[in-house]
Parts: sequence; C-alpha cells; structure tokens
Amino acid sequence: MTTLRKTLTDYIAMRRNLGFKLAEAGRGLFDFVSFLERKRQKYITVSLALEWAQLPTSAQPAHWAKRLSWVRIFARYLSTIDLRTEVPPLELLPFRAKRIQPYLYTDKEVRQLLEAALNLRLASPALNALRPQTYYCLLGLLVITGLRISEALNLKLEDVDFNEGVLVVRGAKLGKSRLVPLHTSALQVLSDYLSHRAQYLKGRTATYLFISNRGNRLDVAEVHRTFYFLSRQIGLRGQKSSRGPRLHDFRHRFAVQTLLNWYRNGDQVEHRLPVLSTYLGHVHVNDTYWYLTACPELMEEAVKRLEQRWEVKS
Repeated sequence: MTTLRKTLTDYIAMRRNLGFKLAEAGRGLFDFVSFLERKRQKYITVSLALEWAQLPTSAQPAHWAKRLSWVRIFARYLSTIDLRTEVPPLELLPFRAKRIQPYLYTDKEVRQLLEAALNLRLASPALNALRPQTYYCLLGLLVITGLRISEALNLKLEDVDFNEGVLVVRGAKLGKSRLVPLHTSALQVLSDYLSHRAQYLKGRTATYLFISNRGNRLDVAEVHRTFYFLSRQIGLRGQKSSRGPRLHDFRHRFAVQTLLNWYRNGDQVEHRLPVLSTYLGHVHVNDTYWYLTACPELMEEAVKRLEQRWEVKS
C-alpha cells in the first residue's frame, strides 16, 4: 500500500468515526489516489486534481464540482502532513446547486393519498393483508413528523416509545440520533398498525417497524413505486409523467406548516427556528432558514412581521 493510499484510509476512518458516511466520496477518493498512482505522482497537485475532477468529460459541471470538493477537503487534511500538497482553490470549478422547488400538499391531497393507501389491493389480497395499513401508517407518519423516508424505513420496534410518546430516530445525518415527539392520535394509529402487524405475522418476528409481505424492511424503491401509483390514482401525477410531487415533499410541508403556524400565532420565529432545525435533524440551521424564501406564504408572513415592527418604531 502506498503512503498516499494509507493516509487516505486513515483519513476516511477518522471522518467516519466523526459521523460522516463518505460512501460516494470514499469511493471517489480511492479512485483519485489510483489516478495519481497511474501518473506516478506521490502528492496532490492542483492540475492533477482538476484533470481527475473533470472526468468523465461528458459529465455535468455539478458532477465535476462535487468531485473536486472531495479532493479539496482531503488535500486540506493532507497538507498538514505533507507540505508538498496543493489544495485546489475554492474558485476552481464553481457550482452552486439549485434546490428543487418543494411541492406543498394541501390537506385534501393528503387525505386522498391516505384513503388511496387504505384501499391498496393487489391480485392476492390474502398475501397483502398488511400492505394498506403499512402504507397508510408510513405516509401519515411522514406527513406529521417531517421524517426523511430513510429515517422512517429504518425505524425498529424498539424505537417506538409509547410510554414517553416519542420516536427514536437513529443514525441520521452525521450519525446523530434524535427524539421525535408524537401526538396521542398518532400513537393510536401506530398502535392500531402494530396490532394488524402482529395478526399478519402470526408469531413470526420482524425487527423493523414497517415491513414487507415477507417481514423484511420495506424496500425504498418499492415504496417510491407505490407512492407514484397512489399519486397517479388521485391525479397528483400524470399517468405517464416521470415528474411530480415527491415523498420528500411531505418533509417540506411539515416545515412550512410549522413556520406558518408560528407566524400566525405571533411567536418569535427567529428564536424558534433552531428548535425546528433540531426536530428535522438538519445539519446546518441554514437548511431551515431556506424555507423562509422557498414558500410565498412564509415570505408574506415575514414581510407582515417586518412591517409591524417598522410601524411600532415609527
């Protein structure tokens, strides 16, 4: 193993111990080191970092910028060990990712989706007796908690605390865990689902909360396919459309509804934003501030609040 490869292995291990997953970045950096080895280069140079980052040449600028960012962070670390290391400047391959405009479901659309989930039936209803309740409960939970779909699918039975009325969300971004409180009505729906689940399993054990027909954790691709089917069924998506409202938009809806309620109740939103950020499991509070500009209704409420302050001061 070359010195550079050994250093990279140690670097990735350290970062993962800090909670960073580095799945794609880890694979990319090992490919970069292999690239340097083929060039018979023992340290990072800006020119080689640029050459590797812009592969393949047919890729989008966002792809190149991402690859260079992996090298840049590793180079900063390496420069403290090997002074020959050149750190690619920030102005190289600049790219600012654009957030997808969130779709904000109406209450009516949410009700329609949940009703459609309860009516799910396949060719063999006996083999899919749990499926309607599973998707009804899963989609409902996403709506009322703002969980990421990966977080919901990773929930285990032990993560539902009925005594305290909370969900324990484990291993979210940066490996952090958090508690998500639930209303008593949500706990009742979960309790009903677990009763259906127990009847379906008939004594068999299943670790995860939301399970497939075989008792395994729900597959995320199958969840997306089912959601698209339900969306088309109620008219949220065209029958042949590849784009439309997403599961992740339930998270946007939760954040926006929370902020709107705070504004309309006269709460000090700027003081409560860190609370929402923690609840959602955001790594940076800036990710939560983004909602203030993403939704016209929120912008309107923020302007009203600002105008009221100006009136008081004048």
